[in-house]
Amino acid sequence: MSLTIDDGHLTIEDVEQVAIHRVPVAIGAGAYQRMQASRDLVLKLIDEGAAIYGVTTGIGELARIRITQEQCEELQRRIIYSHCASAGDIQPEAVVRAAMLCRTRMLCQGYSGVRPVLPDTFVEMLNKGVTPVVYEKGSVGCSGDLSPLSMMAIVLLGEGEAFYQGRIMPAAEALKLAGIEPIKPTAKEGLGMINGTQMMAGEASLQLCETIRLYKNALIAFAMALDALKAVTGPFNELVHRVRPYDGAQATAAALRQLFADSEIMADLSGKVQDGYSMRCTPQVMGATLDTFHFVRRQVETEINSVIDNPLFFSGAEKYFGAGNFHGQPLAMAMDFIAIATSEVASLAERHTNRLLNPTLSGLPDFLIEGKGLNSGLMVAQYTQAAVCSENRVLCHPAVVDNVSVSADQEDHVNMGPVAIRKYKEIIKNTRIVLAIEMYAAAQAMDFRARGRTRDAEGGKKLKPGKGTGAAYEVIRQHIPFMEDDRAMNYDIKKMCELIESGEILEAVEGAVGEIKLKYQP
Repeated sequence: MSLTIDDGHLTIEDVEQVAIHRVPVAIGAGAYQRMQASRDLVLKLIDEGAAIYGVTTGIGELARIRITQEQCEELQRRIIYSHCASAGDIQPEAVVRAAMLCRTRMLCQGYSGVRPVLPDTFVEMLNKGVTPVVYEKGSVGCSGDLSPLSMMAIVLLGEGEAFYQGRIMPAAEALKLAGIEPIKPTAKEGLGMINGTQMMAGEASLQLCETIRLYKNALIAFAMALDALKAVTGPFNELVHRVRPYDGAQATAAALRQLFADSEIMADLSGKVQDGYSMRCTPQVMGATLDTFHFVRRQVETEINSVIDNPLFFSGAEKYFGAGNFHGQPLAMAMDFIAIATSEVASLAERHTNRLLNPTLSGLPDFLIEGKGLNSGLMVAQYTQAAVCSENRVLCHPAVVDNVSVSADQEDHVNMGPVAIRKYKEIIKNTRIVLAIEMYAAAQAMDFRARGRTRDAEGGKKLKPGKGTGAAYEVIRQHIPFMEDDRAMNYDIKKMCELIESGEILEAVEGAVGEIKLKYQP
């Protein structure tokens, strides 16, 4: 398997395959033709003495200063040096590889005016495992990710540091060991490597792939809780959602029906007329999150398939324009939006767990354990959910509404998209914890259903969960035993998080009931 970059559509899954699974990359013939035509236009304009931002002028507020033709190449090198000003932790290799792929895709569209050797070198680095060391903080999202992309670009010059074969070393050494020649940037090529949103877009792509798996696990967790709570099934009926046909709500209801199909617990009617909102409205709440996800995915995939650079060179029209395609507002706003959507997943899961632990609402033993008074059961696991849900709400404050003018007010509106993405990384981790505890509680509740144990009596009907929810239960019980008496739960919660993150629960469930679909398919 390999990925060829030409004029095809790049998906978030493509980015993940290259960034994490190290699928090889190639560049198609059409891309070389487009890049050469754009390059020829740049050279023609320079010969004609045109004033071109960042090519024959300085950059930012210094754009008012003309640069001689003899200084063009030195300017490109100094642009990279001057913008290497990031700080903070080192980005994971996968994030930087994602950015390298996205930058390569952008350059291959042929509007940046660079030589093909630039994307060729990026591809060589991807295929041979040379990954620039990039610090996580320093971008305001406009003009894209200038500082982190400069740390990426300087490695192509044989400077800075890089990962190679599991070690961090001087970039010159890494390139030499990998058999890659460093480049000498010429006119426009310094800007051509750093002016864009690819660090944001690459990491956002990886986060959205992780979000797909997170949401599927959320649907499993929700179905387990609803099953264990003997939810009234009417609110999940297809007819209900057909008359308010939001795609996400229909997809959620369909997935829930798929997961708790054949449940003996839910078939044992309790006589309830309806359940509380967190149960009854699960399709509406989770559905809105799924609709948001699909919107954000469109935004991110539009970004990774767009031309994010400045200036832009249109060889067919023999024109160039200094413009603002580098502004990260579409990404920043989208990532703030999905932060809210995913935080709501955690919020819903915590409410389900609360109902499982409350004997008045569940009809099960207090806090899902025998020996009340002596045992506290899962009481404090819900405290952990409450803590991380509260943290999520703080992290949902939108980064995009902030603005700090930079470059002597030349760049006077920025978007802080990288902050939105860093926040979302924490929200994903927090939400996984909340879902892990919901599944943990639901499995404990299912054991009581299987034993015929209620809040007030023993010897009731022994009831089994549904096909999908039962498959999840079986995986959990392979690793975590039923809680007969209080024990330290932190180990269990950690293991539950690992089962979600590894995909073991999801794989078993989809093996039992088929793929869980996040888009409605009638």
